Amino acid sequence: MSDMLVNLIIQVIAGAFGGILAGNVMTNYSLGTTGNTLAGAVGGGVGGYVLTLLVPSLQNAASALDWVAFLGLVFGSTVAGAILTLVAAVVRDRTA
Repeated sequence: MSDMLVNLIIQVIAGAFGGILAGNVMTNYSLGTTGNTLAGAVGGGVGGYVLTLLVPSLQNAASALDWVAFLGLVFGSTVAGAILTLVAAVVRDRTA
C-alpha cells in the first residue's frame, strides 16, 4: 500500500475515535454513535490531510518508524475529528 493511503487510513480511524470521544464527553452535542463516528472520520481525514500539508514531516508517518510524526498525525486527526463533530452538532442544534 502506498504511504499516502496508509496515512489516510490512520487519519480516518483517529478522527472517528475523536468524534466518538467528543460525543461521549459533551453529551449535549452528541450526534449519536453513527453520526459521531462519521463526522469524526471525515474531520480526521480532512484535518489530517491539511495537517500533512502544513507540516511536511508528518507525510512520512507511515513509511518511516518516526514515532513523533506518527503520534503527531494521530493527535492532529483526533482533534480535527472532535472539532468537526462538535461543529456539526452545533449547526444541527442551531437549525433545528
